[in-house]
Amino acid sequence: MKNNYLQLVLAGSLLFSGSLHAQEKPGKFIDRDNMNLSVKAGDDFVEYSNGPWVKRNPIPAKETRWGAFNQLRDFNINAIKTILDETKGTKAAAGSVERRVADFYAAAMDSLAIEKLGYTPIQADLQHIAGLQFKSQVVTEIARLRSSGIASPLFGFYIGQDRKNVEKMVPQLGQGGTSLPDRDYYLKNDARSVKIQEAFKKYVATLFTLTGTPEAQAKANAETVFQLEKKLAEAQMARVEMRDPYKTYNKFAFADFNQKTPAFNWALTFQDFGTSAPDSILVGAPKFFEAANKLLIETPVDTWKTYLTWNVLRSSAGYLSSPFVKASFAYSQVLSGQKVQAPRWQRMSAMTDGTLGELLGQLYVAKYFKPEAKARMIELVANLRKAFAVRINKLDWMSAETKEKALAKLNAFTPKIGYPDKWKNYDGLEIAANEYYGNIRRAGAWGFQENLAQLGKPVDRSKWGMTPPTVNAYYSPVMNEIVFPAGILQFPFFAADADDAINYGGIGAVIGHEMSHGFDDSGSQYDKDGTLRNWWTKDDLAKFKARTELLGKQFDAYTVQDTIHVNGKLTMGENIGDLGGLNMAYEAFKMTKQGKSTKKIDGFSPDQRFFLAWAQVWRGSSLPETEAQQVLTDPHSPNQYRTIGAPVNMDAWYKAFDVRPSDKLYKKPEDRIKIW
Repeated sequence: MKNNYLQLVLAGSLLFSGSLHAQEKPGKFIDRDNMNLSVKAGDDFVEYSNGPWVKRNPIPAKETRWGAFNQLRDFNINAIKTILDETKGTKAAAGSVERRVADFYAAAMDSLAIEKLGYTPIQADLQHIAGLQFKSQVVTEIARLRSSGIASPLFGFYIGQDRKNVEKMVPQLGQGGTSLPDRDYYLKNDARSVKIQEAFKKYVATLFTLTGTPEAQAKANAETVFQLEKKLAEAQMARVEMRDPYKTYNKFAFADFNQKTPAFNWALTFQDFGTSAPDSILVGAPKFFEAANKLLIETPVDTWKTYLTWNVLRSSAGYLSSPFVKASFAYSQVLSGQKVQAPRWQRMSAMTDGTLGELLGQLYVAKYFKPEAKARMIELVANLRKAFAVRINKLDWMSAETKEKALAKLNAFTPKIGYPDKWKNYDGLEIAANEYYGNIRRAGAWGFQENLAQLGKPVDRSKWGMTPPTVNAYYSPVMNEIVFPAGILQFPFFAADADDAINYGGIGAVIGHEMSHGFDDSGSQYDKDGTLRNWWTKDDLAKFKARTELLGKQFDAYTVQDTIHVNGKLTMGENIGDLGGLNMAYEAFKMTKQGKSTKKIDGFSPDQRFFLAWAQVWRGSSLPETEAQQVLTDPHSPNQYRTIGAPVNMDAWYKAFDVRPSDKLYKKPEDRIKIW
């Protein structure tokens, strides 16, 4: 039900997907009890820096992974719960921030009312689909489901900036239509993929039976859904291909695209969306739409009815009675390995943040985000920008001509810190204290219309792609902005009373990571204005690509489990972000008083504390099922390889920990990869 705008706009984020904890000691920040000092840093930096911590912190049953990010997210979700609990019984006026947040959460937590309703909230939609008779009605229904906030079948759609004319907001179409996390799950027949396919079919059949479909028919429906989605998967571009912004930039005159894919009847579809047909349209994967057009023509109406019914069921299951929720979790367990479902309060707190994030965000910021944290971040961003400029000027592989353009882009970066300057107020969105599904559906419809209303309007540069409590950060190439929500500006990333080594190795590297996204294999194709336009000399671009290929090979060699390796091409942008970010943070750190000294704290030199701060950000572990899925679907490398991937290319790391040629992680100086 969620608007897919953000997924398509955010090119680089720190992660796929609080305060000091008990074992952390204020003023110390690096705890020897968390380290295995009997292991050489140069042999196994992961075990050396975090081994005992990982052993003492197994993955909780309600989680699929556990580490620094998850601890902080756990703190934040508890902080959100505290806020939401305080809104109970509020006397705040109708329409106020407190009342709307309170009403949404109250409805979400009213499990008795939700149980009584069963699947009645979607009965009318199921009956509507059952009454379809003609192919033309299928396309109309797809548009209705999307604009009503119910489901997003067959393809992706949003209004966003034209990458080659960034001041213009244009309609954009993307491939879609599948339910499994990646197209490869449909196309592979290894044991792991087949197990997931069978779990998916069981899930589809279960949801159908829960709405009264006989078991035999439900199983037949599941096979129908899988086979249709498999055809859509065969037409989709692979994730690595999708990283190329030129391959996914295909501009058509509206009339020409309509002629190319007539079964979609785009003029009528846009009318059903609630707007008129535009002059032109951007299409991410034209071949996918040609294949989908053929399927619309050749596939029987009854098959489409089954598929659309499934889309309503899967989009709504999490908001219905417990049999639907349990079936969804049972399926997700096969994908992730998660042992037990998170408690309802946690799921509903997260849902409140995901649905009304800028209302809840106002309450979160007032209670948990200190102005001095923002002031310190502004200073850190300025220092990192200065350090990056120094590094660009020192590059021995880049010409003066390209350096000038790179510096212009760096200087044009817009930083956003903590929370929006202008809050979204959700005008027109009705929130009822006794209608959980109704709230979700109305929010989906509201989000769709809010995005649609941007068509032809000036670009709103005040918008945020993440909510304030989010433990993450991102870079947007078309906005040329780096964004750091309040949620991440806490330990182990940032602490106001920590020494510079800790903050530069933590949040400093995060800032550098997001800046580096503007210069990774994808972001580097956008200029200072956010326009998809080459600013490199031919020779410099060739040198850049040669260096990124070396980084790709380094990560390709990392084994995750049995025959599964990291995909160096899929993770390229994030790996460049880590390598550039950590180098940049180190450069900035060396400009500080502590960075210039050799004074030890608790037995560790400033440089050692810097790299240990980086390592503890990435400490943690994942369930095997989650790890296997991550390698296939996530552009981020597993944490253990993020811990070592950048440091092994930095001379300073070797010097800090006396890493020698006989050590397992040692790379010859000439083999250490230097990009930014």
